[in-house]
Amino acid sequence: MIGPKSVLTSAAGRLAPKVIQSAPSVTTNVVRQALHHAIVGVGPLPGAAATAEKHLADHDGDVELAVKHVIDNHVRLAGVGGFATNIGGLVTQALTLPANITGMAIIQCRMVASIAHLRGYDLTDPRVRNAILLTLLSEEKVSKQIKERKIPAPPMAVATAPAYDRAVDDLVAAEVAQELIGRVAGKRVVSMVAKRVPLVGGVVGAGTDGWMTYQIGRYASRELLPRHGDNR
Repeated sequence: MIGPKSVLTSAAGRLAPKVIQSAPSVTTNVVRQALHHAIVGVGPLPGAAATAEKHLADHDGDVELAVKHVIDNHVRLAGVGGFATNIGGLVTQALTLPANITGMAIIQCRMVASIAHLRGYDLTDPRVRNAILLTLLSEEKVSKQIKERKIPAPPMAVATAPAYDRAVDDLVAAEVAQELIGRVAGKRVVSMVAKRVPLVGGVVGAGTDGWMTYQIGRYASRELLPRHGDNR
């Protein structure tokens, strides 16, 4: 007997190549825009530093409790697709990347940037900004990319490098862009499979963004260790 999982796997296998071919172009410029708006704010979404300070004040100056609530808050935001779409739409009106994907990138960048601020990192430092972007790849993919020598180091090492290397900018942005392409393709596979396998698409798709955001948040929390002598 063929179960739902077998049907899903079979359908996804047939549809994935078509989805990847039809995935929109994701440019490094889009990635940088997402990071910029995450840090300075966009629409109803305050910037990362302001968000971090609010969580810190709400939790009586307890940095680690503030970090936990930053993650929880952004996981909830990621689970509200309409909100992410509206945020992304402000940035992608003239671009080809779907608004919901850009919106999710902004939410995840904002979460990591807020954690970085709470841990004493300077969000204006280009090394820190590259580290924030790297974190979006997830711990597993960062480790893989380092082994394959596609990226130079994990986020913490990039953020605290002795000197800023401009060449890292394009490298990191390109890797994150490729990751976003993969997420676009993955969502389209789920959407297309859902048309053939009732209920599967809704169940699988409902928690994807929230779970990915949670994983990235936990990775950022473990990776971006507190800086001594922060200026808060």
